[in-house]
Amino acid sequence: MSRSVLQPSQQKLAEKLTILNDRGVGMLTRLYNIKKQGQVWKACGDPKAKPSYLIDKNLESAVKFIVRKFPAVETRNNNQQLAQLQKEKSEILKNLALYYFTFVDVMEFKDHVCELLNTIDVCQVFFDITVNFDLTKNYLDLIITYTTLMILLSRIEERKAIIGLYNYAHEMTHGASDREYPRLGQMIVDYENPLKKMMEEFVPHSKSLSDALISLQMVYPRRNLSADQWRNAQLLSLISAPSTMLNPAQSDTMPCEYLSLDAMEKWIIFGFILCHGILNTDATALNLWKLALQSSSCLSLFRDEVFHIHKAAEDLFVNIRGYGTFGYFIFFWGR
Repeated sequence: MSRSVLQPSQQKLAEKLTILNDRGVGMLTRLYNIKKQGQVWKACGDPKAKPSYLIDKNLESAVKFIVRKFPAVETRNNNQQLAQLQKEKSEILKNLALYYFTFVDVMEFKDHVCELLNTIDVCQVFFDITVNFDLTKNYLDLIITYTTLMILLSRIEERKAIIGLYNYAHEMTHGASDREYPRLGQMIVDYENPLKKMMEEFVPHSKSLSDALISLQMVYPRRNLSADQWRNAQLLSLISAPSTMLNPAQSDTMPCEYLSLDAMEKWIIFGFILCHGILNTDATALNLWKLALQSSSCLSLFRDEVFHIHKAAEDLFVNIRGYGTFGYFIFFWGR
């Protein structure tokens, strides 16, 4: 079947969104542990616990050389600088395999997400949080999970050393680079600035994403009222309308009332960063963006990893060619 006649009902889109969201949480946990916990956390954060090949003065130049030339380095032409790794190659393969293949799994997860997003665009799936709640929520959750994953990946300082060292040990042992290394190394380089790269990557997805975000125009402002507004409207009062106390509540958008405010803010902030062009053409999108910027200056990414909204947004918009003044405008107006 050609892509031009793909049918949403035949793609199991809801199932794929659910599976990838669950898998994404697992990937976030694994990356977080590489950065913060376990043996690699000690290796990257505690100098006394670092493996010998990361602190040995005789190997220091080799590690720096690998990181500096990452990802394209030819071992055969640099024997003098890399010869010291020969004696450590077995330990490197043994100790870094788990972490190397975690990065490979991140790359494969990225491939699956991109494939699904492309299928959704081809199928022209309709997203509206007040109409198809579960599908829209899972779609937005997946985009946030994917964005968070790439940001967290870029924050692992030793990622190039880990990947490069493993690949060199693999080449010294087997006579060839690991088959996943070329694509993995390029991904690490491409996502040095993850949001900037993803802004380019999401240009084809901007229509689907912006439609899903704009569907929050009634839900998010209603949930984001100040305490005084809630009191004045007596939204939490049981006795404000005594005659209707025994009547069951009726709402066309009941599931939306249980949405986390934090989740909606992540959708809006990251979503409009990825499809920022809509902010210049749609007043509803701009109002949502302004309201989200006014609500918080920091988002929780995963556990204690945070994202500082205003500085990141300013840096991204100001550096877009032909966008400068508008970038400042929507940033400070939003703040």
